Amino acid sequence: MAEKLKVLTICGSLRKQSYNHALVRTLPALAPEGMTFTESPPFDAMPFYNQDIQDASGFPESVVKFADAVRAADGVIIVTPEYNWTIPGALKNAFDWVSRMKDQPFKEKPVALQSASGGPLGGSRMQYHMRQSLTYLNVFLFGTPEIFVSFAQNKFDKDTLELTDQPTRDIVKTQLAAFGGFIRRVKAQ
Repeated sequence: MAEKLKVLTICGSLRKQSYNHALVRTLPALAPEGMTFTESPPFDAMPFYNQDIQDASGFPESVVKFADAVRAADGVIIVTPEYNWTIPGALKNAFDWVSRMKDQPFKEKPVALQSASGGPLGGSRMQYHMRQSLTYLNVFLFGTPEIFVSFAQNKFDKDTLELTDQPTRDIVKTQLAAFGGFIRRVKAQ
């Protein structure tokens, strides 16, 4: 039996009924055997990054919990919408906070990206910007297959938010299997 892989999911949407949260909830059913998922601690209560706060009282508890969850994972999947062609502000703020930590939790962590949107590009502009931020955080960024769920309103059941589009399910399943192999290669180094 393959080694168990602990994957942390970080959803950039704060709305629980978002297509991105629905995509996160779909992952366990499409994952290879031995891959388990934990959702990240919430990051919406983190104050806006301000070095004055850090200097006065250190890192807020919410930042420490978020960082600890990243450290405990074998890999991370970030599933997020695109806001105004870029990374949602609350998620970017979480990255800004943890980037200041001495033991920065994303360093050399395997990370994969997924995005869902109602438009034709499926969050691709956000993923480009996310890749830039993650490069700064020195992650091991998983390449392909990429997951851009465009016209998400046509691929999820409108009442249950279940991912019903079979080609999308298939590519997500393919990405998860490949990401599992990627995590194992990184861990073996």
